[in-house]
Amino acid sequence: MYSIAATSFFIQKPFKSFPFHSPNRPLCTVIRSSSSATQEIEKAGRKEIEGLKGLEFSPIKAAKRVVLVRHGQSTWNAEGRIQGSSDFSVLTSKGESQAETSRQMLIDDSFDVCFSSPLRRSKRTAEIIWGAREEEILTDSDMREIDLYSFQGLLKHEGKAKYGEAFRQWQIDAPNFIIDGHYPVRELWARAKSCWEKILVHESKSVLVVAHNAVNQALIATAMGLGTEYFRILLQSNCGVSVLDFTPQPEGGTPSICLNRLNQTPGSPVAGGSSAGRKASKRIVLVCHGVSESDLESSMPYTGNGPMNMLGAIQAQKIAELLLDLKVSTIVSGTKRASVETADTISKVQEAADCLGADCIPRYVETKQIPDLDVETILTQSKKDASGMQNVPSGWLNRLEDGITTSLWDQSGKAWKHLLHELSERSDQESIAIAVGHPALHIAMMGHCLNLTKEWLGSFHLDAGSISVIDFPDGPSGRGVVRCINYTAHLGRWSIPITRSTQADEEY
Repeated sequence: MYSIAATSFFIQKPFKSFPFHSPNRPLCTVIRSSSSATQEIEKAGRKEIEGLKGLEFSPIKAAKRVVLVRHGQSTWNAEGRIQGSSDFSVLTSKGESQAETSRQMLIDDSFDVCFSSPLRRSKRTAEIIWGAREEEILTDSDMREIDLYSFQGLLKHEGKAKYGEAFRQWQIDAPNFIIDGHYPVRELWARAKSCWEKILVHESKSVLVVAHNAVNQALIATAMGLGTEYFRILLQSNCGVSVLDFTPQPEGGTPSICLNRLNQTPGSPVAGGSSAGRKASKRIVLVCHGVSESDLESSMPYTGNGPMNMLGAIQAQKIAELLLDLKVSTIVSGTKRASVETADTISKVQEAADCLGADCIPRYVETKQIPDLDVETILTQSKKDASGMQNVPSGWLNRLEDGITTSLWDQSGKAWKHLLHELSERSDQESIAIAVGHPALHIAMMGHCLNLTKEWLGSFHLDAGSISVIDFPDGPSGRGVVRCINYTAHLGRWSIPITRSTQADEEY
């Protein structure tokens, strides 16, 4: 028998749930902002925070997983009002439902502690998700949303009318945006660093953090060593879940950090909606192929060339169903059998999607096999035995020899350019390219998309059968905006009801 749940060589055994909440214990306690954090924010002032790849965190004694959740839809989200760190809005009924969905999604995760922003929309979301767990929720003012000063409370059209050029800079050059003598994004990055120090020194192995759009972006970016230029690049939708894994170093010092998952949402990751407040007409969907019969026999993860087994076939079908409503322009894959079979399954479902009667003519979807999307041969050249990696939850690409990672990085660069070319060649006003291949290839291509280097290869993790979505609001020649990474709800891992989202993602 096969389970439909996401399959990974690195998946960890699920934790047990916490006991029920005791009504005699307070639900929330408050952590005050430290004076050192305030001084760090003031010191940041007008100076850009750069060189974060070398940012140092306190050493940890054991592996730590941190799950970030953005609050549910608020009344000011629904109104299109700029919230910032104001505390006037509360969850809408939809926001309450989103939080309940997140509670169900995370109910089996055995969290040791919950940190929350003190703002009502976030704290209420945390209370719903935390449910009957006994432990207190710790609120921390450093986890509040970005401070937007005079912008707060304005409708977006009012911001445009009242502040003109300043509002435009907030939209297109947020890191350098200044208001009331403050650089909000730079201050936020300094505050996020302070949050990590508190989270990492806490004696816990599994941490839930419930906060906001901008602060969650800053937490992810600062953990990975990314500067303020990545603001609005790693999306956080209402009640979107992101996961970071921290692994201690044998010699101590800053732990290894891997983004295991980004923005798994209550809504479909491929449904309509904006990217950072702008409509995206071009999109790339990265699909990790289903498991093959030879995968379990290979010493390197997912490098066999056998046909998909029963589980892989189910994964491919679930992927095709998730992508059913997309008007796909082209599907490209590597030449390995698992990639080709996964692509064929998606193509068949796409071509039949518009057929409602016997006289229907199937819609044609262009499919291509591109050798540059094959990295299995490169990986199997590794002299290291990867069989021991099966118990490693993330960051396994860091363990490969430098020559292997260089070859992987170079070939993935060619594959990424090919995908961008595919989008550029399409005359359609809206076009979507699907790329099917090995998880290592997609990790490397995301690195190219984010203008990183091969040293970041171990900073991302993907499961077999997962999807990742990259939007291009400014077209293929502009910066990619990552909508989600390692989405697996269609496979049963953190499976949640799919609902259509009509809200923009940029709601502060």
